[in-house]
Amino acid sequence: MSDNRLTITDHRTGAQYEVPIVDGNIRATDLRKIKVQPDEFGMMTYDPAYLNTASCRSAITFIDGDIGILRYRGYPIEELAEKCSFLEVAWLLMRGELPTKIELECWEQRVMRHCMIHETSKKFLEGFRYNAHPMTMLISTTAALSTVYPEAKDIHDPVNRERQSVRLLAKMPTIAAYSYRHAFGLPYIYPDKTKSFTANFMHMLWSMVEPKFIDDPTIARVLDILFILHADHEQNCSTATMRQVGSSQADPYLSVAAAAAALSGPLHGGANEAVLIMLDEIGTKANVPAYIEKVKKGEVKLMGFGHRVYKNYDPRARIIKWAADEVFKITGVNHRIEVALELERIALQDEYFVGRKLYPNVDFYSGIIYQAMGFRPDLFTVLFAIPRVVGWLAQWEEMITDKEQKIARPRQVYTGYDERHFIPMEDRKPTTDLG
Repeated sequence: MSDNRLTITDHRTGAQYEVPIVDGNIRATDLRKIKVQPDEFGMMTYDPAYLNTASCRSAITFIDGDIGILRYRGYPIEELAEKCSFLEVAWLLMRGELPTKIELECWEQRVMRHCMIHETSKKFLEGFRYNAHPMTMLISTTAALSTVYPEAKDIHDPVNRERQSVRLLAKMPTIAAYSYRHAFGLPYIYPDKTKSFTANFMHMLWSMVEPKFIDDPTIARVLDILFILHADHEQNCSTATMRQVGSSQADPYLSVAAAAAALSGPLHGGANEAVLIMLDEIGTKANVPAYIEKVKKGEVKLMGFGHRVYKNYDPRARIIKWAADEVFKITGVNHRIEVALELERIALQDEYFVGRKLYPNVDFYSGIIYQAMGFRPDLFTVLFAIPRVVGWLAQWEEMITDKEQKIARPRQVYTGYDERHFIPMEDRKPTTDLG
């Protein structure tokens, strides 16, 4: 018998079970054979929030949070951020390999050709209130694209899947820009396919009456890098949602809308805005030590530090810190960066934070940079969603083609009543105070 197995002894019955170990893990369904009575369902694992449960096999993103490693398809995030464009990384995540020069040129042209959205989708956006949140508009409009492209429901046709994925990647910046301009009552700006992916996005956001919008190449490059850093991050909340909804064979537009809805929560995509609020509350560099003491006493939270996965310095935070320097050379130093740097310096030397492995994460600096670049805080989560659609689609494609995947259906540990029987109205006791 192979040594690659786990022996489990059930002391309730004295029975022993041999469970195979595959890729360093066991299958949860193998625990089903552990039972006291033959007619029982069998043993399950109880894992709220999936802290230690793998729901899939994936070859897309690798994270080692203890060391601080993030790789896309095996490539270190540091190398990709330094040497690649966002669309080059998008090809990598969706196709598995880096593109050749000709492949990249054709890919860029194809994506930019699909940036336009149907005129009826513009009318859909116009139906929102003037103060509608851009993220809610993005989610709703993405879902509505399912009616524009009904053929997307044929998810078993690989050519069709790829076509819809390109459309989603291309149209997300357009929907985002239109959602943003809607709040100001400004006319929508059509995409300019002669520009790069990020430069075109800024053109659609900020063009006014000038004959041609001139983007700053440094700002466009920094935004490209930020998009690369946010493109995928393993099985996070929104990605798991994409896989879960997609497992029901919903089309990619509806699945992406569901993933974006998960991203919209303040514990996921809205964390960088919380950092800005914290930095404004601290106010000045001189107030940082006092705020640190409040954190230690549990009176306030230190936003932008710590991560569910990373127990070391988030590798994306290092890159963003460099990007911040490039942005501030153009925009001038934001007073928040001085507070942030002092906060980081003290926290990284204080045993309270070091012992708890609370290091800066990607959200700590990204909000400061986005605001310095001219983005309003209510657009921050949208800026997260635009690149993350690449990761969602790559994960969706992997899930669709995985023969082991079925419709997601987690189990539960039932803690309610045992069997009860109907009570006539006149015999029921009140359960609430109606006063």
